[in-house]
Amino acid sequence: MKLREILTAPNQLTLLRMIFLPFIVINLVKHDFKWALVLFVLAGLSDGLDGLLARKLHQQTLLGQYLDPIADKLLLSTMFLVLSIEYRNVIPWKYTVIVFSRDISILLISGVLFMIAGLRDFRPSIFGKANTFAQVAAIFFALLLLVWVSIALKTFLRATFAFTILSAVHYAFLVQHRLRAHAPASEPGTRT
Repeated sequence: MKLREILTAPNQLTLLRMIFLPFIVINLVKHDFKWALVLFVLAGLSDGLDGLLARKLHQQTLLGQYLDPIADKLLLSTMFLVLSIEYRNVIPWKYTVIVFSRDISILLISGVLFMIAGLRDFRPSIFGKANTFAQVAAIFFALLLLVWVSIALKTFLRATFAFTILSAVHYAFLVQHRLRAHAPASEPGTRT
């Protein structure tokens, strides 16, 4: 591998996608879903852009052929794992187990075929691409759900706080008003 391969724009974007991953996870664990979603979308855009640049700039490299699917699997598998651990009502474990089982199987089979037969051509099939799209969409909508739930929860907690205070103050004024209206009229000549 030559340094020139690492420095190509597509490979730099792939490495950037891998760098985004810990920051996405940190934001998820901190419950900062908006930043997790933003970083995940940027990672997804970098995935599409690196392939486009590789073709347009004629910078397809052997390193990129290995690095791109590794970055994809690392990102998606980690996201499924973290979401299943932290938010199992959003991503149930059975989906994470399926994703990991498939990816580990592919990596093991690819490694064995490379060692035994020297096979290096592991281009994704149409179903593999559909699977990646489905996984990206599932993670995107899971994060979007967490963002909306977080916004809705904060909004209604703030509304609860405000309306609880307002209704308590209003109730105090109503009681005071009703007590005045209900008080017997004072007789002439008596002091109150």
